[in-house]
Amino acid sequence: MSRRAPLPPPPPPVEIRSWPDREAMLADRAVILGELVRLHVGPGRLGLLGMWAALAAIGWSLVGSGIIMFEQALDLVDFTSVVGGSVSLVLGAAVFVPAAVFFWVGALRDRKVRVLLASWGALDRDPERDRRLRMPGMSLTWLLLSFALGAAGLALCVIGPASARPGRDTYGLVVLVMGVGMIAWLTALTGAVTALAHRRWVLGALRGSGTGTGAGAASGPEAGAGTGTGTGSGAGRLPAARAGGSVRPPDPARAGGSVGAPDPERGGTGRR
Repeated sequence: MSRRAPLPPPPPPVEIRSWPDREAMLADRAVILGELVRLHVGPGRLGLLGMWAALAAIGWSLVGSGIIMFEQALDLVDFTSVVGGSVSLVLGAAVFVPAAVFFWVGALRDRKVRVLLASWGALDRDPERDRRLRMPGMSLTWLLLSFALGAAGLALCVIGPASARPGRDTYGLVVLVMGVGMIAWLTALTGAVTALAHRRWVLGALRGSGTGTGAGAASGPEAGAGTGTGTGSGAGRLPAARAGGSVRPPDPARAGGSVGAPDPERGGTGRR
């Protein structure tokens, strides 16, 4: 088996970045994010997860078959069943243990990939190149397959033991059915977490606004409202109401003249 390609490094700190300009940085970011997305939700990762889950289910089936043979050997005192059960247990363990280990290693690798996706995605925004990283079709495929597999695994874990009858179904059969159902359910849970994590990353890192440095910056014609100096004289203001009192209207007689009676010929008020 060939060794896996190493994961890309995280983005360098600001102090040691050596990109000549922003366009070069965005180009490197697009290449690395494309590789990380492929490792996270690509068809290869989906097939690899299904392969390890299938091998684990086969291995557990062999283990369950070996337990059933041992139960038959105890009931019938059959030496052949003892040999067959031992061989089945050994083969099952030889298949199940490596598959379970690689399944767990893949889950840990997915976690590291998600950390790298978050760090490289937060480096900058590039809507044109980021559009092909969303992969909504693959996310939906992961989610639907995980839902179907999880429903099947949950049904096996519940219906299998509930439908077992004493004296007719052996303990080995119940262990076999529950083990296969649990493997299916754990695989579905891993797939659902992967799909939802990718969707959350798309909404947060790729579609989030890239102009978050101007705190409280306003736009439009009201951008400057409320920013003038408020220490000027109080000319033009209505007098403030006293506590428990009302505001008096300004006296027109003190505003530079007295108001005379209305002039019937002019239709208005005349000043004296």
